[in-house]
Amino acid sequence: MTTAFLAIVFGLALLVWSADRFVEGSAATARHFGMPPLLIGMVIVGFGTSAPEMVVSAISASQGNPGIALGNAYGSNITNIALILGLTALISPIAVHSQVLRKELPILTAVTALAAWQLWDGEISRNDALILLGVLGGLMAWTIWQGMQKNADALATEIEQELEIRDMPLRRAVVWLIVGLTLLIVSSRILVWGAVEIARGFGVSDLIIGLTIVAIGTSLPELASSIIATRKGEHDIALGNILGSNLFNTLAVVGIAGIIHPMSVGPEVFSRDIMVMAALTISLFIIGYGFRGRQGRINRIEGAALLACYIGYTAYLVQSVFGQ
Repeated sequence: MTTAFLAIVFGLALLVWSADRFVEGSAATARHFGMPPLLIGMVIVGFGTSAPEMVVSAISASQGNPGIALGNAYGSNITNIALILGLTALISPIAVHSQVLRKELPILTAVTALAAWQLWDGEISRNDALILLGVLGGLMAWTIWQGMQKNADALATEIEQELEIRDMPLRRAVVWLIVGLTLLIVSSRILVWGAVEIARGFGVSDLIIGLTIVAIGTSLPELASSIIATRKGEHDIALGNILGSNLFNTLAVVGIAGIIHPMSVGPEVFSRDIMVMAALTISLFIIGYGFRGRQGRINRIEGAALLACYIGYTAYLVQSVFGQ
């Protein structure tokens, strides 16, 4: 059991470090090849920050542990909104200037509704997974079109400034991209092994492990980047990280895992986890969109409320395990 705990700690540390190198290398490489800043932020960074979830879930599904894959995806979404945005807003209220992000908020709400509808029958079939990946493909096409537009946007401006600060030679960027991706896979295998061993040792379902330990661990890159961005006043990057990550988690992470290993899930996933994720997503849409001309903004009170939701949800999960 000690070895499993050490594997999780080491795996998470290596996962966070390699994810950061992967995102940095990918963004710098894309910049060298002339990709527009908005496209780098929405596709490269969005994909990169969800890379830990994708690799962990793919490995989990291929090894016959789909609960970790599903728990990782939905648990990361809950963690992203309630814990990460809650903490970030407490540090500094998040103002939403970008029109692109205003368009992504209702899209994320609709995608969450699709996820809930698919889980209504208690399974993610290969057809469900194909639908998720098809929707992802359509959204990527729309995102690329958005990114190629020359219209000024607050998110594009913030990303361009950040890219100029982190500029690096092409050779180094490619090296970090390859090293980051390789270590992502290695660290994910170590993390999944440790998580499965702990689940077996304590008699806990792999779904609970995925919703808690694995979800928090794979969301650490979003936590670090969102807090750093907010402290710099780059509010749209902070929110964009979360929206992009949640879209990738719901569509790509579950879609890839479902293609590899179709999943049957217990009714508690719909009644507990999906409902919490949906409620948080709707609340984010309401407070972040900004209706009737009001600018979208997540203030400290709303951040505290999101954080309280996360603490309550996690406490309920812990009670459901140890209160039996």
